[in-house]
Amino acid sequence: MFSLFKKTDIPSRADSLVGRTTAIPTAEKHFVTGRPLKGPYPEGSKQIILGMGCFWGVERLFWKKEGVWVTSVGYAGGFTPNPTYKEVCSGMTGHNEVVSIIYLPEIIGIMDILKVFWENHDPTQGMRQGNDIGTQYRSGIYYFDAEQKKCAEDTREAYQEILVSGRLGTITTEVVEAPEYFFAEDYHQQYLAKNPGGYCGLRGTGLACPIG
Repeated sequence: MFSLFKKTDIPSRADSLVGRTTAIPTAEKHFVTGRPLKGPYPEGSKQIILGMGCFWGVERLFWKKEGVWVTSVGYAGGFTPNPTYKEVCSGMTGHNEVVSIIYLPEIIGIMDILKVFWENHDPTQGMRQGNDIGTQYRSGIYYFDAEQKKCAEDTREAYQEILVSGRLGTITTEVVEAPEYFFAEDYHQQYLAKNPGGYCGLRGTGLACPIG
């Protein structure tokens, strides 16, 4: 988590670790809310997957939001099936540390979620977030439907204008259709509820996103 010497190039499929055919063990229920991590989820709920750096602090940020039904941390965007944390940190899986958010759109909309996303990390840093360096710390929005895609692209454009006015660089956030999501190990789930003094890592730009 803390090493400054991480790979910053996503490996090719051929160069990625082989992985495994079975899922790694994880928690059944959310440590804070007691809700099932893998469902069933309420009818009408939606899912979005976000990468904002170290997933511990990101997950806590979202499980506290009204209208978020359940959160979990995991890996997405790479090639290695069912990777372990150690494998992801090696830089040889291509995966990102991400948070899966199951939300109730009648209570919290996708624009509300994206406002939280843009304002609570620095989306201009490429394969890093602060002192956390590596492909698994890249900024990413992984959408499940056309509405989420459009909102992600529109808000990226709007926030870029704000960053330009503040001379804070170009957004490197990837906006792609949601790839397969692999749940992280049990001890990573709701880590900061289990370890209140643990590392958070969230750093925003200090600029508000003009949406919502």
